[in-house]
Amino acid sequence: MTIREQVHAKLGALPGAEKKVAHAFLALYPSAGLSTIAELAKAAGTSAPTVLRFVTRLGFESYPEFQRALRDEVQAQMASPSPLERGRSTKSIQPDTPGLTTSFAGVAANLDATLKAIPESEFDAACELMSDPKSACYFLGGRFTDFIAGYMAAHLRIIRPNVRRFTGQTSTWHDQLLDMKPGDVVVLFDIRRYQTDLVRLGEILLERRARIVLITDPWLSPLARSAHVVLPCVVEAGRTWDSSVPLLALAEALIDRVSRRQWSNAQNRMQALEDIHWNKTPQQD
Repeated sequence: MTIREQVHAKLGALPGAEKKVAHAFLALYPSAGLSTIAELAKAAGTSAPTVLRFVTRLGFESYPEFQRALRDEVQAQMASPSPLERGRSTKSIQPDTPGLTTSFAGVAANLDATLKAIPESEFDAACELMSDPKSACYFLGGRFTDFIAGYMAAHLRIIRPNVRRFTGQTSTWHDQLLDMKPGDVVVLFDIRRYQTDLVRLGEILLERRARIVLITDPWLSPLARSAHVVLPCVVEAGRTWDSSVPLLALAEALIDRVSRRQWSNAQNRMQALEDIHWNKTPQQD
């Protein structure tokens, strides 16, 4: 497991002060972990001994050892290949197209790894944000993930009010921020290779005090710096393209949990939708 994966795995069980260090580390990855103990403690609003306890809990004997491992992780991330490079590499190793069984086995492995990478506490926190009836809920994804954002919005629009989806060109996103209030929730998808326009949008959302739920990969989009909740999915498929199946599976799990949390309201909205579909006129008292 990478250091980030270890932090995510332990997040739900960390004491309060150490959890602050974990959030600061994830939000400011990797710079927070490459800074001094004092600087990381200041960013987390804790003390140097708390940072050391956090590092020890991750299995490192000292802060320098932790930083060496982190530098190796960052170097590996920077070497992340493009789809073209992955395709060439895969073809040179295994020229034959993988069969259905092989592909499905890879998907199953990714789903299992994703389940282990996301703490239940973070999943619950995302569901709580998306269920907040006082806040609007916005959705947006990247080039290959925006369809999942749309899929979530289409379902949750039935479950709860004030569900919106960013649409159109990047230049129009600012227009769609005009009605956003502090505390509104924005669900963003961003996997490698990360989109600079989404990262910039995340910075603007943070300035407007929106609460961001980020669905990303194990390497973490730079959007993690702005996110309140980060849900990493394992997407590496050992082929030309990363897999979107774990992202979609997580999206469906979130939809299901929010539906259950909002059931009393959701069933009324569902009934109203059925009445509209069958062109029924509401009965007058």
